[in-house]
Amino acid sequence: MDIPRPEHRRRRRIRQAAIGGVLVLALALGTVGLAKLQPAVPDVPSASVWTESVHLGDMRLEVTGPGTLVPRETRWIAAQTDARVDQVLMRPGATVQPSSILIEMSNPDLKQQAEAALYDLKAAEADLTDAQLQLRDQQLDRRASLAAARADYESAQLTAQAEQPLAAQGIVPALQYKRDALSAEQLKVRMQTEEERLSQFSASMSAQLDAKRAHLDQARDVYRRRTQQVESLQVRAGIAGVLQEVLVEEGQHVSSGANLARVARPNDLRAELQIPETEAHEVQIGQPVAVDTRNGIVAGQVARIDPAVQDGTVKVDVDFTGNLPAGARPDLSVDGTIEIERLAHVIYTGRPANAEPDTTIYLFKLVQGGRYAVRVPVRLGRTSAKAVEIVRGLTPGDRVILSDTSAWAADRRIRLTQ
Repeated sequence: MDIPRPEHRRRRRIRQAAIGGVLVLALALGTVGLAKLQPAVPDVPSASVWTESVHLGDMRLEVTGPGTLVPRETRWIAAQTDARVDQVLMRPGATVQPSSILIEMSNPDLKQQAEAALYDLKAAEADLTDAQLQLRDQQLDRRASLAAARADYESAQLTAQAEQPLAAQGIVPALQYKRDALSAEQLKVRMQTEEERLSQFSASMSAQLDAKRAHLDQARDVYRRRTQQVESLQVRAGIAGVLQEVLVEEGQHVSSGANLARVARPNDLRAELQIPETEAHEVQIGQPVAVDTRNGIVAGQVARIDPAVQDGTVKVDVDFTGNLPAGARPDLSVDGTIEIERLAHVIYTGRPANAEPDTTIYLFKLVQGGRYAVRVPVRLGRTSAKAVEIVRGLTPGDRVILSDTSAWAADRRIRLTQ
């Protein structure tokens, strides 16, 4: 029969308790280890991110915008009368002189009107000449009448003056003297009347001739206008330059005032930049501008700021102070950078993605020789088109990632790989 052995049972219980303690301890250590275990650091290729150093120095506040080159002088040529386009002699791109004929048009009715205006002009000239001759003849008659009246008066006056002493001596009858003196007074009144009639006739003559001259000037203006309209059927450039557009085709009927063509001076250009309205409030006339023509950067300055906003942008005109490169032409696309201000002795770096002035953002700062980058808060000050002022969070010499890092917003650390 089996004999019970209590010491074996005790050893079994001790062994089981020891195993259980070991398991509990291992479980506790595993839990602590898992709690302390950090998430895996994501790997980011270095070539896929844009990095830049933090600098200490002068920072330029700038705004940028796209634009085009436009001629400073452009001439739109409009039709001066209704006409039909007979022939288009030049096409866009042609070099023209002021007398160059671009388009030939026709209007038979206009030529008839010009001939009629010429006849009216000649008739008005003849009418004025005839009126001058007639009125001059009448004026001479008035002068002759005045001369005769003056001669009669002076003769009667001399007679009366000669008879006065004789009548006092009784040599000449007193009645005869009085009769002759009265006749002299009557002739004096007649002479004065003729003088007034001549004066009134001279004023009337001037008024009649002025009316004839006004009619002649009107006829001359009508004829000049008709002649200009006939000449305008041969559409000329008017200025030296390059033909930019021709807006009509052969056989087309055009109305008076319709635009026919556009001519511009290609060597006298300015830039028209489109600046975002949120940044345009800092732009002032006279500020320096650097215009990138894709074939060189040309210096200029702000010449005009449009007061209106269109499609979220403000148009800014730039006059060049430097020479444009070869190949610059109207409608060429350019980019302009306007310098607003210079901040002296500030900490700055390149502008990160989605950076706004006076805000706090998170940037990845490179550490351990650029092998890793850690996420740090950075307070920004004023921002420019290409740079931002650092208020705190970074020091000169730090290097940060400026490209979009939203994909690692939940990570505090990333590893940069080759």
